Amino acid sequence: MGTLGSIAAKARQAASDKTFEVRVLREAEILEPLRPDKALKIGATFLRWGASPATGVATAAIHHPQATALIDERGSLTYEQLHRRTNALADSFARMGVGFGDGVGIMCRNHRGFIEATLAAAKLGAAALYLNTMFAGPQLVEVMRREGPKALVYDEEFGELLGGVDRGVTRIVAWTEAEGEPGADGDAPTLDSLIAAGEQADRTPPEDKPRFVILTSGTTGAPKGAQRSSPDGLMAVAALLDRIPYRSRETMMIAAPLFHSWGFFHFIMSLPTASTMVLRRRFDPEETLRAAQEHGAQVLGAVPVMLQRILQLPEETLDRYELPALRIVSLSGSTLPGELAIAWMDRFGDNVYNLYGSTEVAYATVATPAELRTAPGTAGRPPRGTVVRLYDEAGREVPRGEVGRIFVGNEMSFEGYTGGGGKDEIDGLLSSGDVGHLDPGGRLFIDGRDDEMIVSGGENVFPREVEDLLSDHEAVEEVAVIGVVDEEYGQRLKAFVVLAAGFEISAEDVQAHVKAHLAGYKAPREVEFLAELPRNATGKILKKDLQKLGQAAESDSRTPG
Repeated sequence: MGTLGSIAAKARQAASDKTFEVRVLREAEILEPLRPDKALKIGATFLRWGASPATGVATAAIHHPQATALIDERGSLTYEQLHRRTNALADSFARMGVGFGDGVGIMCRNHRGFIEATLAAAKLGAAALYLNTMFAGPQLVEVMRREGPKALVYDEEFGELLGGVDRGVTRIVAWTEAEGEPGADGDAPTLDSLIAAGEQADRTPPEDKPRFVILTSGTTGAPKGAQRSSPDGLMAVAALLDRIPYRSRETMMIAAPLFHSWGFFHFIMSLPTASTMVLRRRFDPEETLRAAQEHGAQVLGAVPVMLQRILQLPEETLDRYELPALRIVSLSGSTLPGELAIAWMDRFGDNVYNLYGSTEVAYATVATPAELRTAPGTAGRPPRGTVVRLYDEAGREVPRGEVGRIFVGNEMSFEGYTGGGGKDEIDGLLSSGDVGHLDPGGRLFIDGRDDEMIVSGGENVFPREVEDLLSDHEAVEEVAVIGVVDEEYGQRLKAFVVLAAGFEISAEDVQAHVKAHLAGYKAPREVEFLAELPRNATGKILKKDLQKLGQAAESDSRTPG
């Protein structure tokens, strides 16, 4: 009976999940009435290709061939054009020796070249490797050596970084600063030339789903390659649509870098919804507002620091832009301070959705505008099908209100690092790398990285709590807190502070503010003022760089004058 009961429970759950999936996809207008011929073509495409980006662009081309797929600085492309161009590019890639399972490195800013290279690789079943556009030469060389892609698609501006890259890697130029059609970088062909030379006919599906390798942020060490495949169905899409109400045929301003999992997510989400992607190669606060207004964007996909930069624009500049169509400002990639979300919504309406996750676990929780109003700073609740649990160091689940290591499980979790190894695992759930707590309402709050907790004089301190407090101070533009070695206390806190324009405060003022609101041992023993904090392309603060500053200062203090 136990076995039969288990089977029946699984069947009920499967039926419930399918009902949920169909309902959400219909609300999003992804599932909608079709002419019989189009329905047959789309059904056959899905059966042949599965839930792949190749399926997304092909079905959009069948259902909405003249809909605009993307708009970048070189103009626009319809879904029909994008599908045919990427068929041709896949054909040229194949003629160059790129096939199923081969790696294709992509080092491009936000423009059509990134999109076309990704779709062409997917149509071949190749593994796309997304390279950080902020890499220095040695980082690029090391990642290329470790991951071993057969081809590299890159913007010409990054050509000078390729000196140490294996000359056996096929090089393809995606974008140049030259006016008109992109030209070649040396002997490297361009994407446009390969598209012009390739056959536009539909391709035969590869033997398995394509894979994608997105690099970890590398904020505390060298970036690792996190590999994942396309999902088996549309349940993962439906689960997120239930928490963030994307809709079919909308316009998405994708400001987040496409090489990062959050920018990439919006690209992938645009395909089943046949939405228009608005892309700009470089983020500029005012240009983002202008483009969103010009194109009537309903969605802005960004990282929190981008909102911060926009709100720092002069009032007379902000007053020039109205965004009445903007329904969703979807954020992820770094910490969202509660006061930043509130400040944005007070000006542009209650449209902020904040997704918490990591490169390895994909998504964990989503905070809606109502939740961000009610509980500023919350990471929200898990979407359907995602399990979030908090454990102590002994692997025991902690009760609500207590701090624990965050573990996550869903079908989008990564398959392991390309160099071997994975994240810590408990009960089939993967560590997100953070610690946090659940409030009485079941909302998740992030307290910091699980490797950032310091022990100062026997007391446990998480820098995030101090950072959140200082961020609320009117004189503090931004702040980061780290632990440094201390001979007496084991470790001590050091704060790096960027002052807001027009304000002056001292280190003693900073320390006194913390002591007035938190336990005395949480006050930083050192405060250093900087013009800006080191950040990566998604706005995450590079604490490894701050650690180097702290170590250098410590060394200087010990050097006899």
